[in-house]
Amino acid sequence: MTAAEEGLGDGFRKLDDLLLHLKGLVLVRQARERRGAEEGELLMYGVEIDRVRNQLARLVRSGPADRSPAR
Repeated sequence: MTAAEEGLGDGFRKLDDLLLHLKGLVLVRQARERRGAEEGELLMYGVEIDRVRNQLARLVRSGPADRSPAR
């Protein structure tokens, strides 16, 4: 595997990790909301969901253009 291919693999791994984290946060927030969690707790989840969404957006925007091309 070339260095460029390994770099893309790292990017996909980071993307997968962030997506899994985001899905987990959304599911837990929904479960806590259904069980009557306080507004402060739900707000905490909302802030973290926004933070992870922003990380995902930055990762997607940086995309392959910032990586060296595979040969």
